[in-house]
Amino acid sequence: MTSSPSVYPKVVISGTGLWTPPHVVTNEELVTAYNSWANRYNTIHAKAISAGEMTAKPEGSAAFIEKAAGIKQRYVYAKEGLLDIDRMRPILSERPESALSDQAEVGADAGRKAMEAAGKTADDIDAVIVSCSYTQRAYPAIAIEVQDALGIQNGFAFDMLVGCSAGTFALHRAYEMVRSGTARTVLVVNPEMISPQANYCDRDSHFIFGDAATALVVEREETFTSAHGFEILSAHAQTRFSSNVRSNFGYFSRITDADPFSATNLFHQNGRRVFKEVCPMAIQHLSAHIGQYGLAASDIRRWWLHQANSHMNEMICTKLLGHPASFDEAPIILDQYANTASAGSLIVFHLYHDDLQSGDHGVICSFGAGYSIGSLILKKR
Repeated sequence: MTSSPSVYPKVVISGTGLWTPPHVVTNEELVTAYNSWANRYNTIHAKAISAGEMTAKPEGSAAFIEKAAGIKQRYVYAKEGLLDIDRMRPILSERPESALSDQAEVGADAGRKAMEAAGKTADDIDAVIVSCSYTQRAYPAIAIEVQDALGIQNGFAFDMLVGCSAGTFALHRAYEMVRSGTARTVLVVNPEMISPQANYCDRDSHFIFGDAATALVVEREETFTSAHGFEILSAHAQTRFSSNVRSNFGYFSRITDADPFSATNLFHQNGRRVFKEVCPMAIQHLSAHIGQYGLAASDIRRWWLHQANSHMNEMICTKLLGHPASFDEAPIILDQYANTASAGSLIVFHLYHDDLQSGDHGVICSFGAGYSIGSLILKKR
């Protein structure tokens, strides 16, 4: 689906917010814990491994992680337990139902910052969208809890799950809602808490993810008052079914008696297939989107791309621009944040947009499970 300028009112992103977790896990820490766990696993199952009944766990390497993905560290919501070879997952205490949930707390923090940046109060917000890869419960919606935590009395709120494309898909919905008059001002929140779903016993994926939360305020141009704003010129989204990026944990795990910590219930992917199939899809998507709006790749001042793998971004930018992109053209924050799912491209946007000049064009794009790809063409006001 593609939308483009018409008689509808102009729509602006007027404020952004970022919540960064308090804990850092380096590649070295992660690999030390994984290798200790793997060595113990191989020792315990030595006979079965020798008989070919089980497969030995390979050792990991911090240097391999940085070379393969461009990741040096990640921020996590809870570090305790994550590096414990007797647990290999973070420890979080269940909060009482009367208390603010973990995910709503971090989402509200980012939302509050975005509202402040946009110069908005709770009375100005008509809708809240929480969109991310995982929500910590099915219902009530995390978005309604965020709405309540921020004192937003008007309008409505709802959750969306579109994997790593959740952020751009939510912005697309907010854009359409504001243009159509369904809402005047929408708060989009992306509370990505991935560490509880990461498999820290899998060498091929234990290093990929970090936690973070982002938020953006989307409103009509006529109510815009903040220092930095970007008009949304066009939004485009597409999906194509694939199981190459998948997580199966859900209520079926209970009725099938499945192990909730099994490799198939947690995040898993066919990384090579994803790289080979998603990169061409993203290149075609972006080229078509900016072309439909009458722009060339050289007209785009900055590319705020999904932060999954530095090599993916390098390939996409090289194909689009005809040369490897500089950090100024397409910033990468994978070294610090790792893959934060739908928050990645929005973290980059939050950190690297102030220096653009009035009239400059930029593109936010994310791609992920589904497959799903979403992009927005922006112009600095």
